[in-house]
Amino acid sequence: MSDTSADIPQEIAQKSKAWPFEEAKKVIGRLRALNKGQLVTPDKGHVLFETGYGPSGLPHIGTFGEVARTTMVMRAFQRLAPGIPTKLIAFSDDMDGFRKVPGNVPNQEMLAGALGMPLSAVPNPFETEHESFAAHNNAILRAFLDDFGFEYEFLSSTNDCYKSGRFDDTLRAMLGQYEAVRNCVLPILGKDRAATYSPLFPIVQKKDSDASHPIILHNAIVKEVVDLAQGIVRFEVLDDSEQERSGYSAGETFEHCILGGGCKAQWRADWALRWHALDVDYEMAGKDLVTAADIAADIVKTLGGRPPAGFRYEMFLDEKGEKISKSKGNGLTMEEWLEYAPHESLAYYMYQRPTSAKKLYFDIIPKAVDEYIQFTQKLPEQDDAKKLENPAWYIHDGSIPSSQHTPISFALLLNLTAAANTDDPDVLWNFIKAHSPDATPDNAPFLDRLVSYAVRYYRDFILPAKQYRAPDERESAALADLAERLEGMDNGPEIKHSAEDYMTEVFSAGKENGYDKDELRAWFQAIYEICLGQSQGPRFGSFIQLYGVNETAALIRDALDGKFAKEAA
Repeated sequence: MSDTSADIPQEIAQKSKAWPFEEAKKVIGRLRALNKGQLVTPDKGHVLFETGYGPSGLPHIGTFGEVARTTMVMRAFQRLAPGIPTKLIAFSDDMDGFRKVPGNVPNQEMLAGALGMPLSAVPNPFETEHESFAAHNNAILRAFLDDFGFEYEFLSSTNDCYKSGRFDDTLRAMLGQYEAVRNCVLPILGKDRAATYSPLFPIVQKKDSDASHPIILHNAIVKEVVDLAQGIVRFEVLDDSEQERSGYSAGETFEHCILGGGCKAQWRADWALRWHALDVDYEMAGKDLVTAADIAADIVKTLGGRPPAGFRYEMFLDEKGEKISKSKGNGLTMEEWLEYAPHESLAYYMYQRPTSAKKLYFDIIPKAVDEYIQFTQKLPEQDDAKKLENPAWYIHDGSIPSSQHTPISFALLLNLTAAANTDDPDVLWNFIKAHSPDATPDNAPFLDRLVSYAVRYYRDFILPAKQYRAPDERESAALADLAERLEGMDNGPEIKHSAEDYMTEVFSAGKENGYDKDELRAWFQAIYEICLGQSQGPRFGSFIQLYGVNETAALIRDALDGKFAKEAA
C-alpha cells in the first residue's frame, strides 16, 4: 500500500493530458460517483488497482506491460489525490480449470490425469517445493514482479478469495439474480450454447477416487437454488462430456454448496465476481477482451455495484504488421527483449501510445533504449508540467536513481563494439574510460549493464548482418581526406576535442570532396557502410570521441585498403 506525498503541485497534475493522468481522472470520477461527489477514501481503506494473471503458463510480455502501465496510472492518481492510500493487486486466476497439458513441462502423463482440475489442485510437475502447478507458476510471477521492483500485493483466487469465503457474499448475490446474470452473457452466445450456459460451475470430488481429486464440472447447470443463505444449489449434469474425468453422467442431479471454494465462476462472470467482491477501482484489459469486459461490467451493475474504471490497450504486432501469437512464435518475447536491453527500456516502450497497435521486433530495441536514456537525462532539468509529459517520470515515480546515468548512448556502444570487433566488455570499458575517465562499472552500473547488452546485441544481430563494401572514387577521396584531417588534429594528452569538433571535420571532408548539402546523408551512409558494414549509426563525431581519433583514422585507412571488404568476401 502506498501513500505517496504530492511532489507535483496539484494544479499542474490536474492539467496534465498524459494518458496515465487521464486514466487516473477516471478513477477520481468513479470515487466521486460512489460518494455523492466527494473525493474520499473508500470504506475498504484504499483505492484498488488490479492486474490479472493466468497461471497456466509463465509471465510474459503482456503481464509486464499490464503491471507497468497500471503502476503508471496509480502513480498519477497518487499525485491527483495524495491523501488517499492506494494498492496494486496482482490477481492470479489459479482456480481456473486445467484444460491442456503444456508440451514444454515434465511429467506429462501425471498432468494428463489432472485435466479438469483447478490449477491450484494440479500436482506440481517440477522439482520444486511448491504444492501445485499453479503455486509453482505463482512463485515465478512473484519473483518476476519483485525483480522489476513493482510494489504490489499478490492475491490467489483459490486461497485468498474462493476458499477463504471472500467471494461468498457476491456468489450469493449472483445466485439471487441468477437469470439476470445469465442474461448479461446470453446475447453473445449461439442458440445451443445459450440453452446450456451457466455462470457458475460446481467443483466436485471425482467419484471412486480415494485421493483428493476436485473437478470443475463445466457441463452442469443450476436447476434450483435450494438455500440461498447457505449457498446450496441443485445442479443437473447435461451430458457425458465430463464423465470420464468426474464420474458424473448425463441426467444426474445433485445438491452442492457453492460457497467456500465449492464452485468456479465462468470466466466472464468470474471477472465481474472479483470486481464486485474486491471493489476494484481500476483495471485495464486488451482490446481482444473488450466484449468480455463489457459483459463483466454489466454483471457488476446487475449486482448493484459500479464497474472499475479502465481502458482497452492495443495488441502488439510483428515486423510484418501481423498480430503476435505464441502459437506462431512471431514477434518478440519479453525474455528476448531483456536479453538485449534493460527492463526500463521495455517499460518506456509500454508507456508509448498504449491504445495504438505497435510493432514489437528486434530492430526497435536500440531506438527504445536511447530514447529512454534521453528522457532520463531531460527529467531533472524540466519544469513540473514538462516532467508529466516525460515517460521517465512514470517509470521512476518522478525521481531518476543516481545510478541510472550513462555518458554514452546505446547506439554508440553498438558501433563501438562493431568497430572494435570484440565481445569482451573489458575491451569496451578501456575505450569508455578514455572517453569518460571517471566512469567505472561500479559507479556507473547502468552503463555497465548497457555494455553487456551491447555485446549480446552486436553478436546476435549486427555481426551476422554486416555487409562491407568498397568505396567509389568520390567516397575514397572524401574518406582519405577525413583520415588525414583526423591525423592532423592536435591530440596531446591535455587537449580534449568535443564531438562537435570532430563532426566539423567530417562535414568538411564531405563538402570539399563533392558532397553538396543535400547529399550529406549519403556521405554519412557511405562512412557507415564502408567502415562499419552497416547502413546507419549515431553521430560520427560522437563515435570518434569514444573510439579515439587515431583509432578512427586507422579504421578508415583499413577500409580504404579493402581490409574489411576482403574479410567479408
